[in-house]
This record gives sequence, structure tokens and C-alpha cells, in this order.
Amino acid sequence: MNGKPCASSHEAVDWNSIDWNKARAYVKKLQMRIVKAQMEGHYSKVKALQWMLTHSFYAKALAVKRVTSNDGKKTAGVDHEIWSTPQAKADAIQKLRRRGYKPQPLKRVYIPKENGKMRPLSIPTMTDRAMQTLYKLALDPIAETYADPNSYGFRIGRSTHDAIEQCFTALNKGKSPKWVLEGDIKGCFDHISHDWLMENIPMDTQLLQKWLKCGYVETRALFPTEEGTPQGGAISTTLMNMTLDGLERLLKERFPTLKTVNHIKHYYQVNFVRYADDFIITGRTPEILRNEVLPLVKQFLEERGLQLSEEKTVITHVDDGFDFLGKNIRMYNGKLLIKPAKANVKAFLRKVRSITKSNKTANQEYLIHALNPVIRGWVNNQRFVVSSQMFEWVDYQIYNCLWQWAKRRHKNKGHKWIAKRYWHLIGTRAWTFAAKLDRDKSDPRPDYLPLEYATNTRIIRFKKIVAEANPFDERWNGYFEERDGERMLNSTKGREKLLKIWHNQNRRCPVCKDLLTSETGFRTHTIIQNGNRKLIAMVHPWCHKLIHDQGYLF
Repeated sequence: MNGKPCASSHEAVDWNSIDWNKARAYVKKLQMRIVKAQMEGHYSKVKALQWMLTHSFYAKALAVKRVTSNDGKKTAGVDHEIWSTPQAKADAIQKLRRRGYKPQPLKRVYIPKENGKMRPLSIPTMTDRAMQTLYKLALDPIAETYADPNSYGFRIGRSTHDAIEQCFTALNKGKSPKWVLEGDIKGCFDHISHDWLMENIPMDTQLLQKWLKCGYVETRALFPTEEGTPQGGAISTTLMNMTLDGLERLLKERFPTLKTVNHIKHYYQVNFVRYADDFIITGRTPEILRNEVLPLVKQFLEERGLQLSEEKTVITHVDDGFDFLGKNIRMYNGKLLIKPAKANVKAFLRKVRSITKSNKTANQEYLIHALNPVIRGWVNNQRFVVSSQMFEWVDYQIYNCLWQWAKRRHKNKGHKWIAKRYWHLIGTRAWTFAAKLDRDKSDPRPDYLPLEYATNTRIIRFKKIVAEANPFDERWNGYFEERDGERMLNSTKGREKLLKIWHNQNRRCPVCKDLLTSETGFRTHTIIQNGNRKLIAMVHPWCHKLIHDQGYLF
């Protein structure tokens, strides 16, 4: 493979020889040019650059790489095809051609929701996922340029923590608004108007229409898709965001901070925060939210084929508090505190108990390996709010759960024997649930595999992203690099040595060459030389598994 960005689709490709750094740089440069042209109003140039990107070899290769590297890489569509080998991935690049392309129907499956109901999920084929990812590369720069400043879901460099921090900013002062409209859109993905999408999404409309109208297969029967965009589609999140973008700007125009009408001053205090299809709107009085804001929101959504859920859309006073994105936001005696939501904590403990119960006969090491990622993920999600007391309570509940697990395994043993068998003194914690590992005496690694404890995590304040920051605008490149460093420092719990390694690796995994971020997570790959532990690199968790399972060398 000669590495040219627009190499012929019929040219033989060696997957392992592709220069991914060069591919990413080429695509990023085109994306930045799209943003620049869009902001300058050169719309014909935008279309030309989009065409250039979607027909380039490097963009097609990156699209295939993304769909074969994410969590759904082993999930096939209706054609039962997956791309698991380098040759299959190389062949897939040549399939991504617009001419003659016809998407296959979606495979409909159902996944359980927290309330016990089932959520429909429509899964495209690997080829369709890759095509959508390819065109998403060209659409995302435009979506980011026109995105609402305080929209945080499914956007690069933004997270639920940014949304929660914006809620704090809008509500924490004494003069801040005291009333909140909690908005919930009924089946957002499933009901977006196809006509609105066709008229307003700046991309190849022929391809867009094919994806929207491809239908889905359920119980071996083909059903049409007359509305909505599939939740399993790679481009669906961008389409959903672009559908809802504009609501914040509309609210700011209609309800400025101060508006004078007939010499009467009106203070609306309307603020907007959205994550995906969940949003809140603040207001000075419930009447403003109910009689002025709510009708405007309903009209905005109706134009796009959407409507609010009447039972879930409520107006709340901050003294009563409300739940948003797994957090409870409430004013206590004039002070705003954000804590983990009770429903979120209950769901987390329910998952911990389920894992423990399903591993009654498993050894301690296996159980810890199963629990640690779940505990670590929940703790990292809650470490930026007022969580200290909840962390202590959660650790106690997990201890009770594990104590019952241990007693069940040894019904004829006393409490002291069980405690000595499963709990050990590690660091300053006398009772640490830890598995003793069978290691050679010359192995310098720790002798125990400990359970993750919530109270071992330091509570820190999250630094919200600048609302106007655009990851595809070259003027913000330095800002995003600095922000990535800060977030990685937080995720490594202040281990400066790891942060230095991360910078020395150019912030990329040496195995797959993709970016290492706080969202992807990382593992440290080590080797033992002459009885000494030597740190080699930081790699993605899945790449670490590849190293040990297949003996991958880099």
C-alpha cells in the first residue's frame, strides 16, 4: 500500500502497513478545513471538502478501524458478517463506495431498561456501520460548528461531568433561578421526522434517505422505517444532536437575561443544559417555565416530529432537588450541593450484588476481577461531586455483600477463620478484601489482588469545558491538548510518572496508535528483566489483552 490518501479502491491493501498517524492527520486536516469554510460561508467549498474526505482512502480506513475497535465489533447485522482479521478489514475498505451502495435492513433486538421495560435497538451490518462512520467524519465538523454551547451528549471532549458542572454554575448563587423544568423527550431516536432530516442535514441526501428508509428485520419479517433514526447507527447520535441544536439559541433570543417591555423590566433567568435527549431549563418563576418556555419547547420539538413525555416533564424548586444524569442537585439551607442520586446508587449496588450472587462458586481472584471495573467505573463517575459520605456507605454495603458471599462458601467455619482467609492488611486498610496470588518469590509484583474501594478515591472538582470550544477548529488545538493532559492526570490519581510516559508516547497507544484518553482508559504493560520490574508503556485495556493473548510485540 503506497499510503496515498486517495488510493484506488481496487488496489491491494496491507492492513498492518497503514500509517495510522498519517491517516488521522490527513482526515483531521480536512475536517478543520471544513470548519473554516463553513464559518466563512463558503458552502460550495464545504461540499467539495466533504466529498474529498468521504472518497479518500485514509478516511475509509479509519472508518473500518473504528467499527472494528469498538464494543460492537463482535456484533453482526442481518448478514452475520464481522471483520475480525486484517485481511477482512483490508477488504472492507474497498467495499466503501458510494456508487452501487445499498444498505441492508437493520437487525432489531431489545435491551432491558432500568424501569423494567425493553428498549429497541437496531443494528446495521458492518458495511453500513462503516459507511455511516465515514460520512459522520464529514458531518461532525459542521455539527460542532452549529452545536448549542451547553449541549454535552455524544460530543468530542464533552461528558456528563461538564453538564453537571454547568448546572452548578447556573444554580449555585443566591441570586440564581430557583425553578427548574426537567425535560424528557418521548422516544427521541425513534420519532425524529425524516422530512425534517432530509431538509436540514448538510450531507449526501441520497445516502441519508437510504439509511432512514432501509427498514428492520424482526422475527424474520421485514418492517418499514417511516420515522426516527436507529439507535444502533453510527451516525444516529450526530443526527439526533443536530435535530435538537438550536433550542438553546432560541431560548436566549426569546428570554434574554433582562428584557424591558413598556418600561417594565422582566428577569427571566432562563438557562439551558442538555445531554443527548435529556435537558433542564431554569427560570425565575414556575409561571415563566409553564406558560412561556414550555409552549416554545413543544413547538420546537413538534417541527421535528418529537414531543415531550408528559409524566416525566416536571417543574421543580431547587430546595426540593431533582435528579439529572445520575446526580441529585438540591439546595440545602441556601447552599447548592450535588450528590449521587439515590436511584443511581441503588442500581450500582444491585449490579454489584448480582455479580457476587452469580459467582457463588468462583474463586476470590475471579470475583475481584469481575467487580473492580464496575466499582472503578461508578466511582470515577461520582468522584467530582459531594460523594464522600456515599462512598463510605457504598463500601460498607459491598463489605456486607462480600461477607455473606464468604460465609456461604464456608458454612462450617468461624468468623475469624473467614476474615483471615479473605481480608488482609494492605496499606493502611486493615480489612481489605484481597486474593493472595500464587507468584514466584523472584517476582517483584504485589502478592495480593485487592478489591477497589470507593473511599480510596480522592474527591476533586471538575473543570468544565469552555462552551465555545470546537475540536475541529485549529484555534482550539492547544486547549484540547492541555485539557486531555489535565483529565489524564486526574484519571491516573496524580501519578506524574505515568503522565510523563503518556506524553512521551505522544498520547497514543503503541499497539493500535489510537489516542489514550481518560474515556478509553489504559493499562500499564510491564516486563520482568533480571528480577526487576520495568515499566514499558501505557496501552488500551483491549490492546493489553491482545499483548497477553496473542503475544503481540511493539
